[in-house]
Amino acid sequence: MLWQWCPKACVGLVGSTWQSVARSSGPILAAAMCTAGFICGVYHAYHLYQAKKRKEYVDSLPEEWVQVGYVKGLNAYPVKSCTGVPLNNAECSPLGLRDDFIRDRILMVVTAEDNVVIRFKAYPELIRIKPTFKKSILTLKHPKMQPIVIDLKKVKAKEKTTRATISSACVPVYDCGDEVNEWITKCLDDKDTKFRLVYYASENSRERAGDVTRWPNIYDVLRPTDTGAFADEVTYHVLNEASVDDLNFRLKSRGKELQVDETRFRANIYVSGCKPFDEDNWKYVKIGENVFQVIKPCIRCIATVVNPETGVRDKSLEPLETLRSYRQATDPDVRKEAGNAPLMGIHMALRSEPGGIISLNNPIYVAY
Repeated sequence: MLWQWCPKACVGLVGSTWQSVARSSGPILAAAMCTAGFICGVYHAYHLYQAKKRKEYVDSLPEEWVQVGYVKGLNAYPVKSCTGVPLNNAECSPLGLRDDFIRDRILMVVTAEDNVVIRFKAYPELIRIKPTFKKSILTLKHPKMQPIVIDLKKVKAKEKTTRATISSACVPVYDCGDEVNEWITKCLDDKDTKFRLVYYASENSRERAGDVTRWPNIYDVLRPTDTGAFADEVTYHVLNEASVDDLNFRLKSRGKELQVDETRFRANIYVSGCKPFDEDNWKYVKIGENVFQVIKPCIRCIATVVNPETGVRDKSLEPLETLRSYRQATDPDVRKEAGNAPLMGIHMALRSEPGGIISLNNPIYVAY
C-alpha cells in the first residue's frame, strides 16, 4: 500500500516526479507535485493514526492486576458441535485459539439444501464425532463409522468458495467434498436431510447479524472483530473449575446423581485456583503476554443437558435446571437477552497483538 512506503520513497517519488515533468506546463507540474505531496501526507497520517491507536490501547489497560489462578486446560473445537481437541499450548489469534491447522470452530456442518449450520442440541450424534489432526490432515471418527480423512490444505487450494449461514450471518466457506459430506449424512442418519462439512474461508471475523446486532446496546465493549469464525457468541470462552465444583455440590444437595465434568460446557480456557463465580467480576484477563477483555457472560442453553460421551440428553434436564435455580441474570438488560437461561462462564476477546502463546499452568491475572 502507498502509505506503507518509507519517507525516503516518498521523497524519491517527489524528485522523480519533478524531473519527469520539469519541461511540462505549469498546471501539469502543480498537479504532479500535489499528488506526490498527498502520498506523503497519507503516509504520515496513517502512522500518526497507528501511534494514537497504540497509545489509546496502552492507556486503556488496567494498572493493577491480581493473580487469581492458573490455566488448567486448553481446548479447541475445530468442528463446531463436535468433540474438542485438548492442547498444551496455543496461539491467540483474532479468530480464537490456534495450533497450526487446529483452530477453534473453523469448520461446521450445514444442511446440504440451504447451507445453514446445525448444532448438537438438535443432532446429538455430532458431539460423538471426534476430530484429530496431523498437520493439515483432519481425521473424523465416530463409534459407528469408519474414520474418514480430509486434507484441509487441499480443500483451501481449490479456492472455490460458497456461502453458508450461521446466526443469520452469511459467511464465505469451502465445501470439504462429497466423500466427507456423505460420511456426515450417514453418521447423523436423518432420512430427510443431507449435510455438508464446510471450512471457513476468511481470516477476518464474520459480520454480526440477527440477534447479535443488539449486543452493543447491552455489552458496550463488544467490537465488530470479536465474533470469530463459527463461535456462536465471542471468540474466547472461559470456565472456572470452582464454579463447576459449586454446581456439582448443589446437584448432590438436590438429590441428583449426576455430576458434570467441566468439558460439558465446551470452554476454550479452563481456570483453576479461583473462588466460585469470581469470573462474574472480571473486566480484563492477562495470561502470558495476552490481554483479553471480558465481553459478556455465557448464557447456557439446552446443549448442557447432552452427555458429551453418549450424546444422550438428561431426562430431568440437568444440570440446566439446577443452574436456573441460582444463576439467573440480575442485570435487567442481560435478563432481557437471556430470559430464564442461567449464566455460567464468560466470553472474552483478544485486546493485545495476535500471535501470543498461552500454555497449560500459565498464571492468570485479572483486573476487576
